[in-house]
Amino acid sequence: MDEARAAAHRLMTAVTEEGALLSDSAEALAALAPPERARARRLAATALRWRDRADRALGPFLRARPHPAVLNAMRLALTEIRVEGAPDHAAVGAAVEIVRATPAAGQAGLANAVLRNVLRQGPEAWDALPLPRLPKWLRKPLVADFGAEAIAAMESAFARTPSLDLTVKDPATAGDWAARLGADLLPTGSLRLADPGQVSRLPGFEEGAWWVQDAAAAIPARALAPRPGERVLDLCAAPGGKTLQLAAAGAEVTALDISGPRMGRVAENLARCGLSADPVTADALHWQGGPFDAVLLDAPCSATGTIRRHPDLPAARRDEAWPDLFALQERLIDRALDLVRPGGRVVFCTCSLLIDEGEEQVRDARARHPGLRVVTDALRLPGISRDWVGTEGLRLRPDFWTEAGGMDGFFVTVLGRPD
Repeated sequence: MDEARAAAHRLMTAVTEEGALLSDSAEALAALAPPERARARRLAATALRWRDRADRALGPFLRARPHPAVLNAMRLALTEIRVEGAPDHAAVGAAVEIVRATPAAGQAGLANAVLRNVLRQGPEAWDALPLPRLPKWLRKPLVADFGAEAIAAMESAFARTPSLDLTVKDPATAGDWAARLGADLLPTGSLRLADPGQVSRLPGFEEGAWWVQDAAAAIPARALAPRPGERVLDLCAAPGGKTLQLAAAGAEVTALDISGPRMGRVAENLARCGLSADPVTADALHWQGGPFDAVLLDAPCSATGTIRRHPDLPAARRDEAWPDLFALQERLIDRALDLVRPGGRVVFCTCSLLIDEGEEQVRDARARHPGLRVVTDALRLPGISRDWVGTEGLRLRPDFWTEAGGMDGFFVTVLGRPD
């Protein structure tokens, strides 16, 4: 059996049937060699990204919905053939073998017959199908927030495999590193590589000249604009990209997160990049410290803005947790305002497309804190269109920068605490 394909199938089924995420897959892939581990993750992500189109292609040849393991095996084979260009016989044969190893082994013949019927239609039938759509439970609130046309544009962005973005430690050298790495220099100062290969082997990795960070995720720290010597708190800091930005700007950074293992990653990244910060593992709601000149709060959220990088998110379905997340964000905003000095600033951001996790949070915070203001001028940064900045803050969408490959969805605001 092809172990990478079998592992990809297990990952898919964990996502679709157990609500797991691909980011939690390390243990499931531990037995594979690194190249096969990467291949398994890629195959699973590709199949989940194109799951909706695969289901449309398979549907006419199914009288009833098959066992979930069988359906995932067919999705995997079909997307591997149509998206990655795998030979028909190899992918179909692997799917049949995978099904035979599941509790639904009796449906191996069904999988073989359905896949061969679909493939007889030729690749043009696949290409004629609509791009994958978000599931209804997620699409409905987003259409209410942005309209159907905008969501269709975002879905088009989600269908593309994203490039790799980097943040350079010394912004003055970004152009030099772009030339050395063969990367595009984006309008906001991030670098973008279309086909990076193994990241740890790229020039500049070992010496910590840059780190991996989506271009949109690099905006909040730039909006905070730390000055050398300022005391800055990075609240909910892991995995640490924003901490690195703040430290590289010369701020005295306290990086706080509730997760010890994730804070370990922050410490590793700081050491690799030759930067320093005070790492703290604690619950932000109860930790005592400050006051700080500025606080950056990248709050826990639905992560709906990162679907282009994490196509497993819609399949895992986690909307039942949204009300708790909204309430937690409110409490964290209030805590951040407690920890910043009078006249200081708080950057609040979420990697979410939901208005409830962005603009609505700002409106509610201003109602709770008279005199709190939105510093919109701080959001008018290089590469940021004026149209993206509203009364409550900056709204970044996956369909922005379409010609450059898009970006993650983010909401970013700068809140000025009254003196």
